[in-house]
Amino acid sequence: MHTLIRGSLISALLVAAGVVGASQAMAADSGKITIMVGGITKMIYLPAKLTEQLGYFKEEGLDVELQSQPAGVDAENELLAGAVQAVVGFYDHSIDLQSKGKEVTAIVVFGQVPGEAEMVATKSADSIKSMADVKGKTLGVTGLGSSTNFLTQYLAAKQGITSSQYSVLPVGADNTFIVAIKQGRIDAGMTTEPTISQLLKTGEAKVLVDMRTVEGTVKALGGMYPASSLYVQRPWLNTHKVEAAKLARAFVKTLKFINTHSATEIADKMPKDYYGNDKAMYVQALQNSLPMFSADGKMPAGGPETVLSVLSGFNPNVKGKHIDLAKTYTNEFVGQAK
Repeated sequence: MHTLIRGSLISALLVAAGVVGASQAMAADSGKITIMVGGITKMIYLPAKLTEQLGYFKEEGLDVELQSQPAGVDAENELLAGAVQAVVGFYDHSIDLQSKGKEVTAIVVFGQVPGEAEMVATKSADSIKSMADVKGKTLGVTGLGSSTNFLTQYLAAKQGITSSQYSVLPVGADNTFIVAIKQGRIDAGMTTEPTISQLLKTGEAKVLVDMRTVEGTVKALGGMYPASSLYVQRPWLNTHKVEAAKLARAFVKTLKFINTHSATEIADKMPKDYYGNDKAMYVQALQNSLPMFSADGKMPAGGPETVLSVLSGFNPNVKGKHIDLAKTYTNEFVGQAK
């Protein structure tokens, strides 16, 4: 893993310096597909591990290796460096990257909504009753430039609070997020399941903004916000359509499994270390998350426009720029998956 990261950083520096193009930096095509997940234990990205557990990659004749980085932005960097062929991360990165001259395309959409919540530490709940109260506070995100950072900035900006009026602290997810809440290093922060349910169970935090459901997402963001997805670089996609179709079929089968089985049945397929000694809490967190998953992997109508609107609300890279949304996703491969 250290070799991979070191090699990818070298490639990234070469790409940034213009010494080689992204396609040239891409590792030799060995037939193996390495997918970097922006936090493999996060429930928003559950389809990645579940597809492996159900054997659907092998059914499609694919040799897939799943790797994990703590935040989606880290996974994105591995993709741009050519160290991996695909990323399981948030769709909004494809828009942000296009504004910077990089082209990535989402080929399967897992989440119709973010599946995240802004959690406020219980000891700060009296002073933070909405995002309008975050001035002067420290807000936790998984990583700088991550989707949790994007959404945090948008929700604050919507209340007239600029990013210079509060502090952002990258605290990762899972246990590192919980420790940051417990230690008082952050007053509030954005995270996912099962971390949300863990914090609610212990009483350490409360939900401030809930984007785990369509209703909550529309209320917070003004529309559907397609989030967790499988995305690849366009040059790779143009030369690997067979592999892309197989990946799409594998993930669509998984999404159908999620939509036709109970939270308990799904949890039974996951490795034990995903739920540890509290399977009941994991099942409850999964039950809370099920509404976010797409049934067919297709981009929801109006979703890209909502994401662009949100990013344009605070992101200077995107605001005022022409973004060709048609290049940020495709339903071509999920449309073939029967």
